[in-house]
Amino acid sequence: MRLILGSQSPRRRDIMRYFSLPFEQIPSSFDESSIAFEGNPETYVCTLAREKASALHRHAPEAAILTADTIVYRHGKIYGKPRDEEDAISTLTELSGKWHSVYTGVALHYQGKKFCQAEETRVLFNNLTAQQIRDYYTKLDLYDKAGSYQLQMAGGLIVSKIDGCYYNVIGLPINSVRALLQKIGIELWDYL
Repeated sequence: MRLILGSQSPRRRDIMRYFSLPFEQIPSSFDESSIAFEGNPETYVCTLAREKASALHRHAPEAAILTADTIVYRHGKIYGKPRDEEDAISTLTELSGKWHSVYTGVALHYQGKKFCQAEETRVLFNNLTAQQIRDYYTKLDLYDKAGSYQLQMAGGLIVSKIDGCYYNVIGLPINSVRALLQKIGIELWDYL
């Protein structure tokens, strides 16, 4: 079976490489901005993930296609990838000292079957000074991170607590991936 990870994210690729399951990484051409957020974060991330999978399915209809989309969400507002430094600093300032949710929708398309699962992880930021926020943004590579932050390496300095899946915050929740792949006969435990 040909398995495609429909993502350009190096973090999602690295998580999939924890397993010996062969896959190809091919980014989806789907334009995420074409879908408006209508208030439900789980529905939104699943819609985006499904649309990414559908776009790739047209080019590789025989393949199993796994896609994902991650957002940061707090009080009805989503925080995607920052547009620029000002947007990133504004996001980090708004989230400083507060809980928020990270949602990832994971979709799988294979042989006419379409599945999606959304996962939520709650994250509490430390209280951050304006200088810490500026240093965080300017010294770490955050331009392609939902919510303008990352947990990996020094990025975890801003996080006080996590309630839920760590890998969900990185962008690919392992247990959701496992549950979806089981639906098409793939067991991740067989690929340790």
